[in-house]
Amino acid sequence: MGENMPVSTPRHLLFDLDGTLTNNHAGISRSIVFALGRLGCPEPGAEALRDAVGPPLRQTFGRLLGTAETAPIEQALRHYRERYATVGWTENEIYPGIAQALEELASRGHVLFLCTSKPRVFAERILAHFQLVALFAGIYGPELDGRYDHKDALLGHILSQKELAPHSCLMIGDREHDALAARAHGVSALGVLYGFGTAEELLAAGAVALVAEAVELPAAIARLGGVPGKSR
Repeated sequence: MGENMPVSTPRHLLFDLDGTLTNNHAGISRSIVFALGRLGCPEPGAEALRDAVGPPLRQTFGRLLGTAETAPIEQALRHYRERYATVGWTENEIYPGIAQALEELASRGHVLFLCTSKPRVFAERILAHFQLVALFAGIYGPELDGRYDHKDALLGHILSQKELAPHSCLMIGDREHDALAARAHGVSALGVLYGFGTAEELLAAGAVALVAEAVELPAAIARLGGVPGKSR
């Protein structure tokens, strides 16, 4: 463990991607609009498109199409990826202060993992584009066939594969799905408010603390050593 890290501070940090490390709203929303247009469906409103950043896309398309049937959802997903794979993933920007925050956390001895609802193949491409890959011990996201599509299944997979104790981990994300997945596995969650979720959403889902800016992450994580119930 890093010399600068108090023994009670969570060692393993699991980061969400969209809304936490980068802002890919433009690429995601434009690709959703493209997919729906190919299906002859109307363009969703701004609020519906904002809500689409975070949840698994199959869930999002089911909601936007008003169906639980697999065939139309998978067809929409194919159209989405037609655009996203070529241009959508590039319509992206890293949040101010994220690179520095990640570097500081790694230098303190934290082990960083990516735990995102974005397909792993795109997540790897995005982290490489922003030159962040070297800071992560593992990049995890769903497979294109839908395996680990839900954040709780993905988080459970990471804990099992890397043999991580839940009490040594912290999930960091901007939506309720991040906090709910963490709670399902006995992991604490830190919510970020510069993404697409709200304080009310994150706290209701079980986040133990919130940060307003990326630069606050190292200090906020250091303070979590005193969270009740986090015995190590």
